[in-house]
Amino acid sequence: MTTTSDAAEIDHTPVVRARHYGLAILALAMGGFAIGTTEFVTMGLLPQIARGVEVSIPTGGHLISAYALGVVVGAPVLAFLGARLPRRALLVALMVAFAVGNAASALATSYGALVLARFAAGLPHGAYFGVASLLAASMASPARKGRAVAAVMLGLSVANVVGVPAATWLGQHLGWRTAFWGVTALGVVTLALVLAFVPSCPGDAEASGRRELTAFTKPQVWLTLLAGAIGFGGMFAVYTYIAPTVTGIGGLGESAVPVFLMSFGLGMVAGTYLAGVMADWSIFRSLLIGAAGMGATLMLFWLTAPGGWLALPVVFLITALGSVLVVNLQLRLMDVAGDAQTLGAALNHASLNVANALGAWLGGLVIAAGWGYRAPALVGVGLSAAGFAVLVLSAMVLRRNAVTTENVEAGTHV
Repeated sequence: MTTTSDAAEIDHTPVVRARHYGLAILALAMGGFAIGTTEFVTMGLLPQIARGVEVSIPTGGHLISAYALGVVVGAPVLAFLGARLPRRALLVALMVAFAVGNAASALATSYGALVLARFAAGLPHGAYFGVASLLAASMASPARKGRAVAAVMLGLSVANVVGVPAATWLGQHLGWRTAFWGVTALGVVTLALVLAFVPSCPGDAEASGRRELTAFTKPQVWLTLLAGAIGFGGMFAVYTYIAPTVTGIGGLGESAVPVFLMSFGLGMVAGTYLAGVMADWSIFRSLLIGAAGMGATLMLFWLTAPGGWLALPVVFLITALGSVLVVNLQLRLMDVAGDAQTLGAALNHASLNVANALGAWLGGLVIAAGWGYRAPALVGVGLSAAGFAVLVLSAMVLRRNAVTTENVEAGTHV
């Protein structure tokens, strides 16, 4: 049984046969692993990086913003420019740009140069996940498309469990530049795997930048992006301030912070796997469950934060349900974008980086207002509720349009 929104979804994905399906998916997921590592390693090495380019830690924090801005700008622009390119060739070009951006980060000798390098490294992020998701879906059977896309996104989740801690350790012991050199190496490995195992996928000769821009004329695209930009901000409101919350509110030592961060990462892995299974059941219902569940667990975190270790499993649940939301937002955008497949698929990560900035900013506001480090969790509850409301509105709009279409069609047959 499907919802109204699921029934209206049309599969626009061409079929591509892979000689080694598992290795092809692994190659695509490796790119996600590399991207996830570079996105979050700056947070772990921020003190060392700030000292290295002779700025304060708050000023160094703008490097994270520069990367996020690169994602927001790069996702639509690169999808627009690459609409007609063969998808594997576009993936290769994006990963070359990714490797160059991280090599430039490792070579930067000043704060200004590093800001530009981090911006450049973020540019391919959203477009890569969009194109890789489309390729994964095209290689899978109709009943397993959700799991195929989730497998690609799993690389990003595993990066938070393995890649980020490893790169952070490397940067702490051998200098922060080595972390970016390590990510550059991951980009090169991804290039080799993509060329070896991902099948060639011809570009759409009828595609054009103008056609891709039609995604912005579709209300369902805007509603899906809004649901992600607002709803997923709740997780970042808590994640950004998890360290002072664990130590200042939970009364635990600093050694507990990495354990909580690992719980975040493990929740992402479990949630991403679950998201693929749920997507093959119903994309839209999965979105509603993810949004509502994340709001409920954020409230639970507010309640359990003073209990120290009691909050650890709650952190796991927050990111698990958040990952259900992320994967199904990706699939939803691929569905509702129609012919504007490349741009639609790429926009998800632009939306999520807006959520990152929004959650961190609103969380900082309530802390600065004197409400304490538990307050961002309540901000997260509000953002999750708002995202859920947008999804409900999306379903109502779709249902109303479906009824209108049925009435028009009935009238033409009278």
